[in-house]
Amino acid sequence: MATYVVQGAKLKCSFGSQESTFKIPMDHKIYIKNKPQGNMMDFKPMINIMPFGLCSSLANPTVAAATAAAGGTLQKMPCIPATVAPWFNVKMDVLLEMFPAMLNCSKTMCMWAGTISITDDGQ
Repeated sequence: MATYVVQGAKLKCSFGSQESTFKIPMDHKIYIKNKPQGNMMDFKPMINIMPFGLCSSLANPTVAAATAAAGGTLQKMPCIPATVAPWFNVKMDVLLEMFPAMLNCSKTMCMWAGTISITDDGQ
Protein backbone atom coordinates (compact mmCIF):
# COMPACT_ATOMS: atom_id res chain seq x y z
CA MET A 1 0.00 0.00 0.00
CA ALA A 2 1.32 3.43 -0.94
CA THR A 3 2.10 5.91 1.83
CA TYR A 4 2.59 9.67 1.79
CA VAL A 5 6.07 11.22 1.66
CA VAL A 6 7.22 13.73 4.27
CA GLN A 7 10.28 15.84 5.15
CA GLY A 8 13.29 13.61 5.78
CA ALA A 9 12.31 10.85 3.32
CA LYS A 10 15.22 8.96 1.77
CA LEU A 11 15.77 9.23 -1.98
CA LYS A 12 17.92 7.17 -4.35
CA CYS A 13 19.15 7.96 -7.87
CA SER A 14 19.80 4.96 -10.11
CA PHE A 15 23.24 6.41 -11.01
CA GLY A 16 24.16 7.83 -7.57
CA SER A 17 26.40 6.11 -5.04
CA GLN A 18 24.49 7.28 -1.93
CA GLU A 19 20.98 8.04 -0.74
CA SER A 20 19.83 11.62 -0.29
CA THR A 21 17.39 13.29 2.11
CA PHE A 22 14.18 14.93 0.87
CA LYS A 23 13.65 18.51 2.06
CA ILE A 24 10.55 20.70 2.06
CA PRO A 25 11.56 24.33 2.75
CA MET A 26 8.20 25.61 1.47
CA ASP A 27 5.83 24.29 4.14
CA HIS A 28 2.53 23.06 2.63
CA LYS A 29 0.82 23.28 6.05
CA ILE A 30 -0.17 19.61 5.97
CA TYR A 31 1.68 17.42 8.47
CA ILE A 32 2.03 13.72 9.14
CA LYS A 33 3.64 12.87 12.49
CA ASN A 34 4.70 16.54 12.82
CA LYS A 35 6.56 16.50 9.48
CA PRO A 36 5.48 18.52 6.42
CA GLN A 37 4.08 16.45 3.57
CA GLY A 38 5.45 16.69 0.00
CA ASN A 39 3.64 17.38 -3.25
CA MET A 40 4.55 16.67 -6.88
CA MET A 41 6.17 20.11 -7.32
CA ASP A 42 8.82 19.43 -4.65
CA PHE A 43 11.40 18.31 -7.23
CA LYS A 44 13.84 21.24 -7.29
CA PRO A 45 17.55 20.33 -7.24
CA MET A 46 19.47 21.49 -4.16
CA ILE A 47 16.21 22.72 -2.57
CA ASN A 48 14.12 19.53 -2.31
CA ILE A 49 16.55 16.97 -3.73
CA MET A 50 20.11 16.94 -2.42
CA PRO A 51 23.23 15.29 -3.98
CA PHE A 52 23.56 11.50 -4.26
CA GLY A 53 27.29 11.03 -3.66
CA LEU A 54 29.06 10.14 -6.92
CA CYS A 55 27.39 9.86 -10.35
CA SER A 56 28.20 7.04 -12.78
CA SER A 57 26.02 8.17 -15.73
CA LEU A 58 27.93 8.84 -18.94
CA ALA A 59 25.07 11.17 -19.91
CA ASN A 60 26.42 13.52 -17.21
CA PRO A 61 28.96 15.78 -18.99
CA THR A 62 31.36 15.84 -16.03
CA VAL A 63 31.39 12.03 -15.82
CA ALA A 64 31.82 11.75 -19.62
CA ALA A 65 34.68 14.26 -19.68
CA ALA A 66 36.50 12.67 -16.74
CA THR A 67 36.01 9.20 -18.26
CA ALA A 68 37.34 10.37 -21.64
CA ALA A 69 40.36 11.95 -19.92
CA ALA A 70 41.02 8.63 -18.18
CA GLY A 71 41.15 6.76 -21.48
CA GLY A 72 37.64 5.33 -21.22
CA THR A 73 37.83 4.07 -17.64
CA LEU A 74 34.65 5.18 -15.85
CA GLN A 75 35.36 8.09 -13.53
CA LYS A 76 32.54 8.87 -11.13
CA MET A 77 31.97 12.55 -10.41
CA PRO A 78 29.80 14.44 -7.87
CA CYS A 79 26.14 13.49 -8.29
CA ILE A 80 24.36 16.84 -8.32
CA PRO A 81 20.67 16.29 -9.14
CA ALA A 82 19.43 17.84 -12.38
CA THR A 83 15.68 17.26 -12.19
CA VAL A 84 13.53 19.16 -14.66
CA ALA A 85 10.07 17.61 -14.22
CA PRO A 86 7.68 17.06 -11.30
CA TRP A 87 7.29 13.76 -9.47
CA PHE A 88 4.98 11.23 -11.17
CA ASN A 89 2.94 8.33 -9.69
CA VAL A 90 1.36 10.78 -7.26
CA LYS A 91 -1.99 10.79 -5.39
CA MET A 92 -4.11 12.78 -7.85
CA ASP A 93 -7.14 13.10 -5.56
CA VAL A 94 -5.22 14.49 -2.54
CA LEU A 95 -4.04 18.07 -3.14
CA LEU A 96 -1.50 20.06 -1.11
CA GLU A 97 -1.54 23.70 -2.16
CA MET A 98 -3.25 22.76 -5.46
CA PHE A 99 -0.82 19.93 -6.39
CA PRO A 100 -1.12 16.15 -5.90
CA ALA A 101 0.53 14.58 -2.85
CA MET A 102 3.70 12.51 -3.25
CA LEU A 103 3.63 8.79 -2.48
CA ASN A 104 6.40 6.36 -1.63
CA CYS A 105 6.04 4.99 -5.20
CA SER A 106 6.54 8.45 -6.78
CA LYS A 107 9.51 8.96 -9.09
CA THR A 108 11.19 11.75 -11.01
CA MET A 109 13.94 11.81 -13.62
CA CYS A 110 17.36 13.42 -13.70
CA MET A 111 18.37 14.94 -17.03
CA TRP A 112 21.49 12.73 -16.89
CA ALA A 113 19.27 9.62 -17.35
CA GLY A 114 18.86 8.69 -13.68
CA THR A 115 15.57 7.65 -12.09
CA ILE A 116 15.03 9.11 -8.63
CA SER A 117 12.86 7.04 -6.33
CA ILE A 118 11.87 7.00 -2.68
CA THR A 119 13.41 4.32 -0.47
CA ASP A 120 11.84 5.50 2.82
CA ASP A 121 8.77 7.75 3.11
CA GLY A 122 10.17 9.64 6.12
CA GLN A 123 7.32 8.69 8.42
